[in-house]
Formats: sequence, C-alpha cells, structure tokens
Amino acid sequence: MAPGEKIKAKIKKNLPVTGPQAPTIKELMRWYCLNTNTHGCRRIVVSRGRLRRLLWVLFTLTAVALIFWHCALLISSFYTVSVSIKVHFQKLDFPAVTICNINPYKYSAVRDLLADLEQETRTALKNLYGFPENKSRKRREAESWTSAWEGTRPKFLKLVPLLAFSQDETSKARDFLTGRKRKVSGSIIHKASDVMHVHESKEVVGFQLCSNDTSKCAVYTFSSGVNAIQEWYKLHYMNIMAQVPLEKKINMSYSAEELLVTCFFDGMSCDARNFTLFHHPMYGNCYTFNNRENETILSTSMGGSEYGLQVILYINEEEYNPFLVSSTGAKVIVHRQDEYPFIEDIGTEIETAMATSIGMHLTESFKLSEPYSQCTEDGSDVPISNIYNAAYSLQICLHSCFQTKMVEKCGCAQYSQPLPPAANYCNYQQHPNWMYCYYQLHQAFVREELGCQSVCREACSFKEWTLTTSLAQWPSEVSEKWLLPVLTWDQGQQIKKKLNKTDLAKLLIFYKDLNQRSIMESPANSIEMLLSNFGGQLGLWMSCSVVCVIEIIEVFFIDSFSIIARRQWHKAKEWWARRHAPPGPQGQDNLGLDIDDDLPTFTSALRLPPAPGTEVPGTPPPRYNTLRLERAFSDQLTDTQMPAES
Repeated sequence: MAPGEKIKAKIKKNLPVTGPQAPTIKELMRWYCLNTNTHGCRRIVVSRGRLRRLLWVLFTLTAVALIFWHCALLISSFYTVSVSIKVHFQKLDFPAVTICNINPYKYSAVRDLLADLEQETRTALKNLYGFPENKSRKRREAESWTSAWEGTRPKFLKLVPLLAFSQDETSKARDFLTGRKRKVSGSIIHKASDVMHVHESKEVVGFQLCSNDTSKCAVYTFSSGVNAIQEWYKLHYMNIMAQVPLEKKINMSYSAEELLVTCFFDGMSCDARNFTLFHHPMYGNCYTFNNRENETILSTSMGGSEYGLQVILYINEEEYNPFLVSSTGAKVIVHRQDEYPFIEDIGTEIETAMATSIGMHLTESFKLSEPYSQCTEDGSDVPISNIYNAAYSLQICLHSCFQTKMVEKCGCAQYSQPLPPAANYCNYQQHPNWMYCYYQLHQAFVREELGCQSVCREACSFKEWTLTTSLAQWPSEVSEKWLLPVLTWDQGQQIKKKLNKTDLAKLLIFYKDLNQRSIMESPANSIEMLLSNFGGQLGLWMSCSVVCVIEIIEVFFIDSFSIIARRQWHKAKEWWARRHAPPGPQGQDNLGLDIDDDLPTFTSALRLPPAPGTEVPGTPPPRYNTLRLERAFSDQLTDTQMPAES
C-alpha cells in the first residue's frame, strides 16, 4: 500500500464512526434519533434542558404504548364477524311436515303383549294408593282386576320390580306386588327432593337396576309416584316392544287412511298418498308431507291459512294406552326434507276438539367457519359417524354419539333411535345388562361425561321455521251437528263407529307471508383494512410510515444485534489470542518501541507516549543570520547547480 493510502486509512480509522457501524449501541441510538423521520425521537436528542428531554421521553413512550394498545385491539377484533339481514319476497318452498299420533300403537293390538306388565302396574297402584284404577271406558270395565298370573312371571319383571323406599331405612324396600321387603344395595341416582306420603308414612317410589353379575346396582327413586310408575312402565314397555318385528309393529299402529281424515294444500285437495310412512319406535307410524318424493318439493304461491296445509286427524282416544301416555292429541314437527324429524325432542303437540293454526316465518342462516367460529360445513370434520340417513345437524351428532357409545358399552342400541347396521335392538333376553347400562350411560351423557357435547358442533348453514301457534274451538256447537256425520260417512270404510269431537283435531300450517329472512355472516375486517388501521395509528401517534417501521426493525434488531455480535467476536478473538500467544521475557514490552510501518498522522503522533530516557526537545531559538540573503541559491544546494557553459 502506498504511503498516502496508509495515511488516509489511518486518519479514517481515528475519525468518529456513526450509523450502523457505530461501536456502541448508545452511538447507534443517537445516530438514529438524529436521522429518523419520527419527530419524537429527534426531539429527545436536540432538545435543550433535562426537563424538556424528559417530557419528550414521556410523550414518546406514551405514544408507543398507545400504538401497541390500539394495534392489540385491532388484532383481537380481526376474527369478528358482521351480521347482515336480508328480507326478500319470493315464492317459497313448503317445508316437510311430520305428523304422529301421541299414542304409538292401538291398545287393542298390543294388549296381549302388555298383559303381565299392566297387571303388575295396576297392583302397584292399588297397594300404593289404596284404590283401584278409575275406569272410564267400557272396555276397561270388562277387564278383571283379580286375574292371576298365568305361569311364571317374566324374568325382567322379577328382577326390576317397582319398589317403595323408606327414608329411614334405605337398605330395604317393599315390593308392591308381593308386599314383602327385600334388600337393596347400590348408589342412589335420583334422590327424591320431596317426600311422598303413602298411608301416612314417608316413602319414595323407584326401582333398582343391576348388571349381569349383580355386582353393580343403582337405585332410582322419584318424589312422585306418577313419575316413578311412568318411567318404570316405559322401561319395560321398550323391552317388550324391542322383541316385536318391525312389520308387525307397523300393522299394530295407525294407517295413513285412519289418521288422515281430510287434506287440503295450496287451494287443492290431497289425500294419504301425499304422505310418506315414517315409523318411530316411541310414536309408532308417523307420516311426512312433502318429503321430496320423485325429487320434487311443493311450494306455496301465497301466504295465509288458505294456501297452507290443512288436515283433520282422527285421534281415536279409546285406543290409547292408559299407562304409556297421559295426554290426547298428535305431535307435529316442521323440518327440512333432508333432515331427520326428532319428533320426541322438538315436536309440537296439538289438542283434540281444537283447531291449531301454526303460522311460519322462514329464516335461513349462514355462519362463517373457522377461524371465526367452530361450526362445520357438512360434519365431515367431526369425529362422530352419522348413523342417520339425513343431513348433518347438531341433534344428529349428539344422538349418533350416544348410539355409538351405547353399542360400544352395552352391546346394543337404544330402542327409541335408528340403529347402525351391525347393532341389535336392546331387549332383556338378548342383552340382560342393557337396562342398567342404558341408565348409567344416560346419566353420563347428561353430566357431559361422554364428551359428545364437546365434540359435536353446530352446522354452518341451516333453515329454521319460527312457529306461532294459536288455538280455536273446533268444531263449533252449531257446526258439529252436520260436520261430524259427514266426516263419519267419509271414514265409514276405515272406522266402524260414530265420530265425536274428542276424536278429531284440526291442523293448519301456513306461511304468514312470503318474506324470507336471510342472516349472513361476513368478516368484519380484512387484511387491507387491518394494515390501513395500523398505518392510521402509527401516523396519528408517531407520525410514522412503513419506511419508519422498516428503519426501526433495521436499527433496533439488525444493527443492534450486529454491534453486540461484533463486540462479542472481538472479545472472543482477544481471548483466543491471549490463550495461544507464545511465552516471552517479562518486563520487556515497551509501547514506545513498537515499530509501525505506517507514517504517523498528527492526531496519532500526539497520542504516542514519549520514549523512555529521552527528553522532548523544546523549540530552538531562531537563527537570525539565516535571514541574510545569500549570494547565490545554488551555493546551498549543490545538487541543483547548473553545468558550466563552455
């Protein structure tokens, strides 16, 4: 390297260094504050006085805190939705309507199957209340109360009798049929909250369920004898009917011609051929109108009761089971064509001798899926297999989950629901453990111990019909004189008796208007809006732009890290050099004797220490004789003399 270049490098090396090459973070921060477009940081450096600098530090830190706070609010509200409601008038598709008689099977058809069960029920009522059942029908008056058991009592009636428990002694219970006391063991699941007085003694009614090996038992008690008898009767009723073939049960229930007396839809007449059979284990034969037969869906052209569905139902109260159902009428549910009708969950009951008008409003909802909500599009991402031949819904997921657990733990499926292909109906002969298992599993489901509620999710899109029900007496006293005889004549081929008003119920289902309401969710924020809000906050509080943000990232992260890394690297090199330096004589180092190939600069020369043992010469006195003008300049510089002329 030339001497001039060495001098320049030496001077540059000793000049103060700023910017990203600054030796310390303090110098880097000072350089940043003087060169950034963020005015608050610049004012911290250039302001005079400590108080003014302190105020600018406080203002700047407050602005930075406000920026972080507002940006956190923007990020937290990013996954929010806005709801828009649209109401439009158009011709609407009519929903599917499923109608069931509350009484599932004709009492005359199932009386022989339930004879033993009803005999024990009547005996329990007589022992419990001290009086026989009140018989209001002629067919019940003809039955004998003193009929004895023929042969051996059924096994399930022996093992699960109706018992009376005393509060003072919970380990023993009295059998209603035999009157004897028996030992009872097991945990009490349903503990009575109120005490029922039986013969002036404090007793509660219930039953005991045990597993196959009778090692585990559970006692179910009820504060009311009505609830205890109905629950106990329903338990054995399900067990008996589970052993009856489906075809036979369909024949024991009501046919479409019996249930539907008249039909009228959208100003046109209809009949039983417009209804599809749907057999429900707890409600018998149900019939669905507009069930998308032949891939067609009926629609209505106008709103109002005259353009909806109008039917007259034959209830036939005389064929009701006295212990299974305690009300008279029918159940109706409005649903989509591809939706399973859970009539036992959300069905609407209609009364006899009344005209029930149900006005509908259609609401269609569309929700956003993840990350905005936990809804599912079609249930494919839910780890529960859909055992129903219907579209996904939250109810279908919950029921499918319970059925799957029933098959896994109890070896059978619940009688009141559809079954997987490989499952069997629950009955005591094939699955003696199912009663105990079912009740234990049901309690676990209610307590959310099966995990079904946490796994199942709501559907993202669904239709919902808001129903408004009104009642009117039907038929009126003046019209029943001609209306009932005409209806009796119309049903002459199906029934062999004269109709009365308590056997009939009128149902009207219609759209109040053809205004369809759509509720749609849309993202309340977008990436563009989020960035715009960030920019607004930065400009408002710090007068920053995107370039300033990049500067902050460069200085505070990249350059600061480089300075720290460079300092640590130099320390590591010095440590390594000291560790591997060769040993030499002690006390011989002299900085003044170091030989430097580079020529010293003025600044570096001032910093050099004086040589030991030498004195720094002072300024010599001037030599005045040097001011005399010499005779010739060439006499002093012999090497500059000109050659003599010849």
